[in-house]
Amino acid sequence: MIEPMIAPSILSADFARLADAADSVERADWLHVDVMDYHFVPNLTIGLPVVRSLHAATDLPLDCHLMIEDPDRWAPAYAEAGAANVTFHIEAAKDPVATARAIRAAGALAGLSIKPATELDPYLDVLREFDTLLVMTVEPGFGGQEFMAEVLPKVRRAREEVRSGHLRLFIEVDGGIDADTIEAAAAAGADVFVAGSAVFSADDPGAAVEALRARARRAMPG
Repeated sequence: MIEPMIAPSILSADFARLADAADSVERADWLHVDVMDYHFVPNLTIGLPVVRSLHAATDLPLDCHLMIEDPDRWAPAYAEAGAANVTFHIEAAKDPVATARAIRAAGALAGLSIKPATELDPYLDVLREFDTLLVMTVEPGFGGQEFMAEVLPKVRRAREEVRSGHLRLFIEVDGGIDADTIEAAAAAGADVFVAGSAVFSADDPGAAVEALRARARRAMPG
């Protein structure tokens, strides 16, 4: 059985205390870092300097989600800065295969993200070059949005491709993941779960991570 992975999103943490936030979720699997440029999405967050500082401050693997224009140019630098997984959007990329290969050459896993309205099937062949598929379960740009269950067929489709041996990758979901929604995402076939406010708004973020992992584990197909 696949073991679920929890990736708390620091978008919901106190930006003045990111190292402390990372320490509070030391039992997580990845630390999710949302990079937004105010162009691809209407929000501005953090960039390379913060990723470098986080890499020095925590042993958690950094899961960088680039919601930016021109990821072909910028994505490899996040791998060089210490990210363990660098994900960019197919909607913004000009040459996703070359960018994935550059990320891998720089020492990180390569991830491809799709927005809720983007179909999966046209990119199944491209995904052979990737280690992670990130299915957005909200519109990218802001935390705290409501989970969109209507995108779960894409998760199921990706899991079918993995089970058949056509793909080998993590299937990650991001957006609105909490105790009420994680089981549906897990049952559909996701194995990496990004959770922001469900973790960092809890009295004990570490315990929240464990509780989410337990819920996902119960719901995952045998």
